[in-house]
Amino acid sequence: MKIFVPGRLCLFGEHSDWAGGYRRMNPQLKAGCTLLVGTNQGIFAEVKPHPDSLVLRTSTEQTLMPMEKQVLLTEAKNGGFFSYAAGVAYQLLTHFHVGGLEIDNYFTDLPIKKGLSSSAAICVLVARAFNQVYNLKMTQRGEMEFAYLGEITTPSRCGRMDQACAYGDRPITMIFDGTDTDIIELNTLQDLFFVIVDLGAAKNTQEILRKLNECYPFATTEVSANVQKYLGEISYKITQAAINALQKGDAEEIGFLMKQAQAEFDKYLIPACPQQLTAIVLHQLLNYQAIQPYIFGGKGVGSQGDGTAQFIVKDKESQQKVIEIIERDFPQMQCLPLTIYAKKES
Repeated sequence: MKIFVPGRLCLFGEHSDWAGGYRRMNPQLKAGCTLLVGTNQGIFAEVKPHPDSLVLRTSTEQTLMPMEKQVLLTEAKNGGFFSYAAGVAYQLLTHFHVGGLEIDNYFTDLPIKKGLSSSAAICVLVARAFNQVYNLKMTQRGEMEFAYLGEITTPSRCGRMDQACAYGDRPITMIFDGTDTDIIELNTLQDLFFVIVDLGAAKNTQEILRKLNECYPFATTEVSANVQKYLGEISYKITQAAINALQKGDAEEIGFLMKQAQAEFDKYLIPACPQQLTAIVLHQLLNYQAIQPYIFGGKGVGSQGDGTAQFIVKDKESQQKVIEIIERDFPQMQCLPLTIYAKKES
């Protein structure tokens, strides 16, 4: 049985998943809202049952572990690549009568640790493999939930939006209101073309998250009040507008909203973590003149900082042109194409 799980790109609403979660302590905060889509790249695997062990094989290594709760939990707590599979297996073994599983990860074209939820993709793949091999009858939402529980069993502190890759290449919006999460599946009327760029620079995601979380649940300074304002009402409004534009297939409007989101992000959030969020490399690329004729707009990805950028471009030809220009003029950077395809009428 073959399974493919893509990565996850947050088009709009970064940080609002955990920020919206603080409503359980401060109801005056605004709910979080994100617009997400699966990448065209991902993790490919062939899976089959194993009588008593969890086996994970990649092109470079193989790990075998008995399907015993304490062994799996210990491995999950250790961290590292195999910990994600162990964490999901531990959660499923706790809640279901399942045997072992053999996973042959024979190909991966998803960049690792680049803000595209590669760890979440692994967790979703393992949850989906158990679901299909043992006929657990879980929905996509169920797979997503067990993938999340598995990942937070490891030292990783992901947000709930990371497992949106369970929905494949379909765009979705997620609303985060305290402990509640709502998922709405979306469609677009026109193909939309993007370029994702690994900036080849450095950022400290843990530092960004630490500084921004210090602004919650109650604002005690002007800086923390501004962080809450952006991650609340401003981000929510922009993301809702982007959802409407995506459903219409309006690439130009999405580009305008990307520029607006980045400008507001910079205004309200840079003062909270200037060392990481000033992001000189990101802004150099966003403003690079040679690509402007081919794009409608761009912004940072994930936690922001000098990690990854995204652009919405004018058409498929522009997509290739932007990739060629960036890889020619910034050889340290790597580009990935992303296309959100219009839903075909049945």
